[in-house]
Amino acid sequence: MRYIDRHDAGRKLALRLSDYTGAEDLIVLGLPRGGVPVAAAVAEQLGGPLDTIVVRKVGVPGHEELAMGAVAGGVTVRNDLVLERLHVPPGVFEIHAEAQRKEVQRREALYRGDQPPLPLRDRTVILVDDGLATGATMKAAVEAVRKSHPRRLIVAVPVAARATADAFRQMLEAASEEVVCLHEAEMLDGVGRWYEDFRQIDDQEVRHLLGSGSGQSAASSESA
Repeated sequence: MRYIDRHDAGRKLALRLSDYTGAEDLIVLGLPRGGVPVAAAVAEQLGGPLDTIVVRKVGVPGHEELAMGAVAGGVTVRNDLVLERLHVPPGVFEIHAEAQRKEVQRREALYRGDQPPLPLRDRTVILVDDGLATGATMKAAVEAVRKSHPRRLIVAVPVAARATADAFRQMLEAASEEVVCLHEAEMLDGVGRWYEDFRQIDDQEVRHLLGSGSGQSAASSESA
């Protein structure tokens, strides 16, 4: 299965999530940057408010695309397999994690201004990205959302590596948590290959999408 673009993927994902259409307690969260256009399409189809949760991958020095962890909302997740395999010293990880924590703060301010995020307590939260490879950033997002005590938490993606999707099913084992994935690939070979248009999304587009999202978005009230 290939998607035309992230908006197309979001519309198809919304069909699988149609049971939540019009739910009064619904909030759709997109992971910036690439997950926000997918989440915007989901929010539009389901009639729920759109918001974001800023997550940053902590890349291996010299191989930044390889995640040795991720940070989000006061949560730090370590990829022990990568850290042990590459013998990354704890001090090196912490230096790079702190740099990404500062970037999280910068982007939160950029996307939201002075507006706080939408409250997640006792809400049905659909957490959306454009795909899952290692899942490091999504894992950090899940842990951050859990701290807010939602009523229900759904991780929803158009495509994922099968092993990663299985790992998330084990992680989200509570009755109030689930994984929704349209396509699971034995060999993912990068999320981008599953899209015809996988162009880079910039901060300005994220701000625009949050400002025009369905329902009450956190960014809409600060003219983002």
